[in-house]
This record gives sequence, structure tokens and C-alpha cells, in this order.
Amino acid sequence: MSESGGTIFIEGGRVIDPASGVDGVRTVVVRDGVIAEVVERLDRPRDARVLDARGKWVTPGFVDLHVHLREPGQEYKETVATGARAAVAGGFTSVVAMPNTAPPNDNASVTELVRARAAAAGLARVYPVGCISRAQKGEELAEYGELKVSGCVAVSDDGKPVTSSALMRRALEYAKAFGLPVAVHEEDLLLVGKGVMNEGAASTRMGLRGIPAQAEDVMVARDLALAELTGGRLHVQHVSTEGSVRAIREARGRGVQVTAEATPHHLALTDEDLARAGYDTDFKMNPPLRSERDARAVREGIADGALDAIATDHAPHSEVEKRLEFDAAANGIVGLETAFAVCLGLARQGAFPERRLVEALTSGPARAFGLPAGTLARGAAADVAILDPGLEWRCDPGAFHSKGRNTPWKGARLVGRCTHALVGGRLVHELGGAR
Repeated sequence: MSESGGTIFIEGGRVIDPASGVDGVRTVVVRDGVIAEVVERLDRPRDARVLDARGKWVTPGFVDLHVHLREPGQEYKETVATGARAAVAGGFTSVVAMPNTAPPNDNASVTELVRARAAAAGLARVYPVGCISRAQKGEELAEYGELKVSGCVAVSDDGKPVTSSALMRRALEYAKAFGLPVAVHEEDLLLVGKGVMNEGAASTRMGLRGIPAQAEDVMVARDLALAELTGGRLHVQHVSTEGSVRAIREARGRGVQVTAEATPHHLALTDEDLARAGYDTDFKMNPPLRSERDARAVREGIADGALDAIATDHAPHSEVEKRLEFDAAANGIVGLETAFAVCLGLARQGAFPERRLVEALTSGPARAFGLPAGTLARGAAADVAILDPGLEWRCDPGAFHSKGRNTPWKGARLVGRCTHALVGGRLVHELGGAR
């Protein structure tokens, strides 16, 4: 991705940069693709480009630790280019691409293809994740050294739990040698059975097979124990239960090297929302929407830092895969273009402070995976989001930049939107613009 050589003054906005401790009206100066200064006032040269941010927030570009870009092999759902376009439209300037492609990303060739597609698109920075096990079969480890050298920033069998405790132990030990986090999808498949939604009163009323929260809890407990044993870096994906939040919080207190993420949908929605939607498969995901008690615990985990990051688990599917009976429909929703508005709504309801929201979208995820992102510090790459926290808009899936249309917020009135995004000092998104 080429860097910009021009000078841009972003003026009059509320700059929120938790990594640098900044929260107030500032001018952000971008020069030669990096942050040159963040100051209260500064005379600008006549030839500088000006972006008027009055009434808006200026933050580091968001970092999403969990997206599915579907390329290679499932380009009818999404491509690296369309996913990266959706990302910058949502304020995400760095995204971490899951390996469950076709073929899975368990070797340098797939990693290099993803990186080449991202470079060609020239939009969000795309960081590939390699597989924990070869072909995600859970039988033997992939070659982590090869994956690291080719550009992978973590390993994961996302979408599939590592059922073998012995293999999981070896993965944590092997990944530790290369400084790679092991990102885990936590579910005990025997407890899940044929379940399709959270086990509870709503599943009983709807006549759908339930998945107990403990299907997640027991796997989280196992992997925390293995992380403590090995000293490896564990990252728990899409935390959805009260028990998981409690276990992660306690493990962090003991010094276990664990980070974790939560999705906007698990923060904002519950199984009762699914029940009210009446078998709408855009409310079907894995892990499933849980109880209000679970959702409240996950929000508290974001608020107090037990959970490091908000990640979308952006999972585009075609209508053919979603417009089926509930049991048969694919799991997952798109989230890159709605995440900020959904989470801002929660912040305004008192779930967590606005500054903590920004931290969970920027420096928190960047720290979790050691990415060079999430800050407006002098000399940092000029990856910047300009956000209008008062802009009301109707969620129209047909207007998404993503190929995916599967969202539970279709038709909803949302407040808060990214108006501009810069990557390496280049303006890659302007709301209503041609970019």
C-alpha cells in the first residue's frame, strides 16, 4: 500500500486516542503518510488539504481482529477487495482475516494470495491468520514458522474448536516459539449437539434445539488451564457467556496470557430478540445470541477491560445459504458497516464510556495481536477514522459495500457513522464520495 506524500490538517474534531491519553478538540496533522502532530492549535500552510471535523470524532482507524473475507474459494460471498471496502466504510483501517477459506490458509501460498489481493485493493490493511491445524482438521499442527514468515499474525481454526486437548497444548507451545497468539473458537461439540440457538426459555417456546452456555464455558476453562501450563498466548474469540467472562477475568488476575474479544451482536442482542424476530435467520450465528444475563456480563467485560476488543466476526453469506429454514441456514452476520453505530448506542445507554468504546476498537485489539495500529502518536502510520456520532441513518443492506446482506439490523434507524477514513495518509473512504 503506497503512502501519501501530501499534508492534511484534520481540524476541529474531538480527538479520542486512548493509547496516547488524548481526549479533546485537537488538530491532527498528517504528513508523508504518518501522524506529524496532534495539537490544540497550529497555523497551516496554504497548500495543506483540510478536513473539517467540527462536531465529529477523530480516532485511530479501528482494528478488527475477526473478519471473514472468503477469498480464496468463496468469492461469491465476499472478496478481499469488497471486504476491505466495507471495512473502511465502517471506520476499520486494519482487519484480521480468518483462515477458513477454500483451501484453508495453512500455508504460505494462501497467505501470500490474501496479502496480494489486499495490496491490489489499496484500502484497509489486511492481516492474515493461519490455521492451527492442517486443513483445520484438528489432527496435526500447521507449519507456524512458514505462516509467520509469510505474514500471518496469529493462528486459529476459527469456525472449528480444537477438540484435542493434547493438540491444543502443542499449539500453544509451538506458537509461543514464534510469538503468535492462538485464537480459539470455543464450543464443546458434544454439548452443542444439533443445537441451533441458545438453550433457554426462548428456545423452548420456539421449538428449536438449544445450545447451553456451558458448551462455551468448559472449552474456555480448558484452554485457560493450558495457557497457564504452557505460558502461550491465548486469544478467546467472540465471547458470549457470563461464565467465559468470569473465567477470563480470573485468569488474567493470575497472570495467564489471555486476551479476548466480543462482537457487537453479542453485546447488543439476546435470544429474546431472535424470538421476537420470528425465526429470522439473520439472527442465527455461532456462538448463538445468549440470555440478557450473558449479554450484560459481556458488556461489563468490555467496560472493565476483562475483554480487550470489540471484533465484528464479519461473516457474509449468500441469500441461498441464509434464506432457508432456521435449522439449515448458515451461521453468521455481516458487521463491519454497522459495528460503530451499534456499539455507540450501547455506550449512550451507559454500558461503557465512549473513550472505552474507542479503546476497544483501536488500541485494545492492536495490543492483543501486536499490530502496528490503534494510535495517533507522532510517527505512527496515519490510519485515521473521522466519525459523526450524531448522524442518523437507516440500515439498508442493499447499500452495503460488502457482498453480504445478512444483518439483524436491516431497516433499523442507527446513529453514528464513519464519514472519512485514511490509511497511510490516503483518503480511502468519504461518505457520499466516489472513493
